[in-house]
Amino acid sequence: MPELPDYIRGIINLRGKIVPVMDARIRFKKPSLEYNDRTCVVVIDVKEISIGLIVDSVSEVITIPDSDIVPPPNVQKANNKYIRGIGKAGGDVKLLLDCDRLINDEIVTELTSIN
Repeated sequence: MPELPDYIRGIINLRGKIVPVMDARIRFKKPSLEYNDRTCVVVIDVKEISIGLIVDSVSEVITIPDSDIVPPPNVQKANNKYIRGIGKAGGDVKLLLDCDRLINDEIVTELTSIN
């Protein structure tokens, strides 16, 4: 899409609502991968807009109680600036994305122009 960052890959129509789509890999400055049958678009609501995140795959959708979430370790803060916390789910540990940092105000302004 013209004049938008390269990680904005386009738009989708979700139940009559135009939703911009962002490639999470490119946003995290990782090499892009070819999309395949495991590639998913996860729609999140952040800062009063809906955004679709293209992710490699989704293995499960779970709810983690606040009591099972701890802050991320305070090592190399630049490397974990998009991590909101660490969630404990059964015997597993899940990194929780901070969507407000991932989708900053500048991005929201750019994406609002699409709607």
